Amino acid sequence: MIDRLLETQLEARWGTGKALVVLGPRQVGKTTLLKKLCEQKGSYLLLNADEADVRSQLENANLSRLKQMLGPNKIVFIDEAQRIQNIGLTLKLLTDQLPDRQLLVSGSSSLELANQINEPLTGRKWEFRLFPISWAELTQSAGYLEAHRQLETRLLYGMYPDVVTSLGDERAVLQQLSTSYLYKDILTFGGIRRPEILDKLLVALALQVGSEVSYNELSQLLQIDRATVESYISLLEKAFIVFRLQPLSRNLRNEINSSRKVYFYDNGIRNAILADFKPLELRGDVGSLWENFLVSERQKHLHYHQQWTRNYFWRTYQQQEIDYIEEQDGAFRAFEFKWNPKAKARFSSTFLESYKPEITQVISRENFDSFVGVD
Repeated sequence: MIDRLLETQLEARWGTGKALVVLGPRQVGKTTLLKKLCEQKGSYLLLNADEADVRSQLENANLSRLKQMLGPNKIVFIDEAQRIQNIGLTLKLLTDQLPDRQLLVSGSSSLELANQINEPLTGRKWEFRLFPISWAELTQSAGYLEAHRQLETRLLYGMYPDVVTSLGDERAVLQQLSTSYLYKDILTFGGIRRPEILDKLLVALALQVGSEVSYNELSQLLQIDRATVESYISLLEKAFIVFRLQPLSRNLRNEINSSRKVYFYDNGIRNAILADFKPLELRGDVGSLWENFLVSERQKHLHYHQQWTRNYFWRTYQQQEIDYIEEQDGAFRAFEFKWNPKAKARFSSTFLESYKPEITQVISRENFDSFVGVD
């Protein structure tokens, strides 16, 4: 089993009188992690909301029914909680009226769970995200040399736990992930009436990884209105399939400020959507794969180490651009991504003069480890 960095944060928040809520994509190991944590603490009650009778008991439950369900158990783990109607109110009742119980909650998307949990549980929860295996976790488990031997494999097949542990069978595992699990929450909760449009949108986004995405162009391509494009991308974000970067635009009149970049949380899912697993030497999108890998790994690192930043890309109408920028405490860090260590990158003097970044760095396969959290 690969140890997960989030375990340290969960341990630190244990016993604080608040629910521990872990959100993330399906099949990234949320249940495994929370079960491990519960087992280390002693006996616990697992309530799996995939089971219909568990859902019915927890929907609109009153205090006496909850006490009866929980019995003497001091640790309660509710798995797949987004499937329970009014789960936020039920969790509020548990945390308010039974403060001696440690409550753990998992959700395979933020769709319904986020809508039903945030307001009722304000001030009553610690919320975390679990992602596919991080490069730091892989390195810690497999060792530095073995992890680096797998780098090209990871760029192609990604970091889902079942993929990482199924060397040689990655395509079959990804096919299951991208068909059986990828759309499940979106189709269930998102009110998607035309799944074929969602498929076409995902293909379009996969082809544009690392490039700016125009909602207007996607609208024309898919023959749907712009509002629907934005709504579908928002649903994909809530299901932890993609995430967006905003353009940095504050000082200059010629800065791009209307487009977005869209990245996938996992390279393997992106390539599965395109059904393209050609070796790197035969691909024309190595730069895009490298950028998607680095930006997604950076998000894992920042979250697991509780570093709160605002993240951007930057471009002007004169084609000056910077791949990735972080802002923290008013200071900027700017990064360019190059798969080839010998490739040159120049940071625009316009950007340097306007934003005065404290760090400018080119990240290649020879120096990327520290960028993604490996010392």
